[in-house]
Amino acid sequence: MPKVLRIINRFNLGGIAYNVSYLSKYLSADYETLLIGGSEEEGEESALHIPHNLDLKPQIIHELKRSINFKNDRAAYKKIKQIIQEFKPDIVHTHASKAGAIGRLAAINCKVPVIVHTFHGHVFHSYFGTLKTQFYKAIEKYLAKRTTAIVAISQMQKKELTETFKICAPEKVHVIPLGFDLARFTENTEEKRKTFRTKYKINDDELAIGIIGRLAPIKNHQLFIDAIEFVSENTSKKIKAIIIGDGETRSVLEHYISSKKPEISQLFCFTSWIKEVDVALAGLDLVCLTSKNEGTPVSLIEAQAAGKYSVTTNVGGIADILHKDCGVLSDPNKPQDYFKNLLNSVNNFDALAKQAKNGQAITLEKFSYKRLATDMEDLYDSLFKEKN
Repeated sequence: MPKVLRIINRFNLGGIAYNVSYLSKYLSADYETLLIGGSEEEGEESALHIPHNLDLKPQIIHELKRSINFKNDRAAYKKIKQIIQEFKPDIVHTHASKAGAIGRLAAINCKVPVIVHTFHGHVFHSYFGTLKTQFYKAIEKYLAKRTTAIVAISQMQKKELTETFKICAPEKVHVIPLGFDLARFTENTEEKRKTFRTKYKINDDELAIGIIGRLAPIKNHQLFIDAIEFVSENTSKKIKAIIIGDGETRSVLEHYISSKKPEISQLFCFTSWIKEVDVALAGLDLVCLTSKNEGTPVSLIEAQAAGKYSVTTNVGGIADILHKDCGVLSDPNKPQDYFKNLLNSVNNFDALAKQAKNGQAITLEKFSYKRLATDMEDLYDSLFKEKN
């Protein structure tokens, strides 16, 4: 029985934690999987309930953290190397950047037969300055040469990796979209909607416009705030803005909102992290995303599964996952484009809400965890055949 060692950056609440947990649980019995990764950091919500609810018992590498730190990184490397030597995996599959760097180096030095890495996003623009970005690109190019296969989660991401940033050759990259258990977004929706809107004091005649994700510069929440202000001043409809998540920019965003006119600032509500995102989406009417860079944002997949219409920036792999009936793309470099798209979505909400239901069934099938597990197992099988 082939053994898979699966390594994640951190068990913080988000799409990657779901993805690796479903893969670890639902690969066929032909594979044995050990899941390891770092713990959540300050401002993040733990995602350990996800693997635990699937009867998985991941090992935690506390030294595996987001930022570069020689002492922590060296300790994490040694621990992963020891796990490899004891578990003796046939495949080491890393997910995201930090796990991908340290995990692949350990796998290379331990001569693991098959090494796979999934890019859930990348840091090749909008995160760092030029020198630091070039440094990360150089590391990824080196690691890619020593990696058996690279997994991209969208066709757009593959194009970025192979053409835009030239990280590796196209033949090394396999496109496997994310997969989730999305059934909960279609169940008991009226009851969940009432629960959410009662808790956050959203009236029946108010359109709840939500944004879901980590509060960090790359997510560009200021654009969301400005867009809400624009819509409020240009529509007769009542709106409420719900910011779901937490992180390093929360105090900055709260201050920015408080600097607005009282009639604008009172529109906003911070909920912090919500584990039951299906309850949140049932209570929302429109979903926004304003990021400067993305891989495949899980919040948009979940919004479509819940039958919600989305207004999003056109970055990363978003165009690959957004069904034409489920949302509208906006130029990330033109705030007015985003403002107008959100205003149009508010003013034409009833028609667009019905339209979004058309893409719901397609999303439920396309991003199923069963499809994800099957696709990944097919890749593993093909890599073993090549090795042998």
